[in-house]
Amino acid sequence: MDTKELLKKVRKIEIKTRRLSDHIFGGEYHSTFKGRGMTFSEVRQYQFGDDVRSIDWNVTARYNEPYVKVFEEERELTMMLMVDVSGSELFGTTNQFKKEIITEISATLAFSAMQNNDKVGLILFSNEVELFIPPKKGKSHVLRIIRELLEFVPQSHETNISEAFKFLRNVMKKKAIVFMLSDFIAEGYDNTLRIAGNKHDVTGIRIYDEKEEYIPNLGMIQVQDAETGGIQLVNTSSKKVRHEYWKYHLERVDYFNDAFAKSGSGVLSCRVDESYVKKLLGYFKRRG
Repeated sequence: MDTKELLKKVRKIEIKTRRLSDHIFGGEYHSTFKGRGMTFSEVRQYQFGDDVRSIDWNVTARYNEPYVKVFEEERELTMMLMVDVSGSELFGTTNQFKKEIITEISATLAFSAMQNNDKVGLILFSNEVELFIPPKKGKSHVLRIIRELLEFVPQSHETNISEAFKFLRNVMKKKAIVFMLSDFIAEGYDNTLRIAGNKHDVTGIRIYDEKEEYIPNLGMIQVQDAETGGIQLVNTSSKKVRHEYWKYHLERVDYFNDAFAKSGSGVLSCRVDESYVKKLLGYFKRRG
C-alpha cells in the first residue's frame, strides 16, 4: 500500500469512526468505565440540597458560614487494544473481511478513549506479539494506531492468545481497560485470561463470519487453512461433515464464553454482516 492510498484509508476510517465515537460512544464509554476515584477540587459556600457530610468544618469555622468540599472524578484511564492479526482474520464471505470490522471497532474505541482524555495503546499478536505501541494520548497517536491496523503485515499466520495475555501482564503494571479483538478460534488461554482479568477490566470482542458457523452443501471442495496453509478436500455434501464443522465452531464459542465468564471479564460477539454499532452500544449500556 503506497503512502497516498494509506492516508486515504486512514482518513476514511477516521471520518466514519470519529463520528460514531463523538456522537454515540463518547458518553457511553465515559459512564461505563469509571476513573480511579474522587479527588478534592475546591470549597464553596453551602447551597440548599448539599450533602451535610461534605461540609468543611475548618473553613466553616473560619468564615462563620457553612462551606462544602467539592470533589471531581479522577478520570484518566488507560485503554489497551489487543488485536489478533493471524491469518484467519483475512476471511469474509460477505462484503468485508473480519480484519476490516476489527479495525473499525478498534478505531471507534480509540477515539472514544481520546475524547475522554484517556491513553490508548496497541498490541498486535499472532502466535507471538508482533507489535507493541505503548499507551499515549492525542489524535496523532490514535491515527498511528489506525495506520498500523491497516497496513501491518504479520510475520506469522498462526494464533496464540495465551502469549498475548502473558505479554500484557509484563508490560501493563497498572490497571487498564483491555479490549481483545479476535475470532477466538483457539483454546488454551483460560489461565492467562484469568490472571489478566484479576488485574484489568477485560472484554473479549469475537468477530466471526456466518460461514464459520455452518458450511453450505457445495459438494467436494478444496479448502485451505488460513493459519497453517494446509490444503485438503472436504465433502460438504456429507451431513456428518457439516455437523462436525458446526460442532467444532460451537465448541470454540462455548470455550470463549466460559473462559471469559470464569475470569469475570465481558464478552461481545458480532458477525461481520451485523451492526457493530448496536452491539457496542448494547454492551456499554449493560455494563453501565
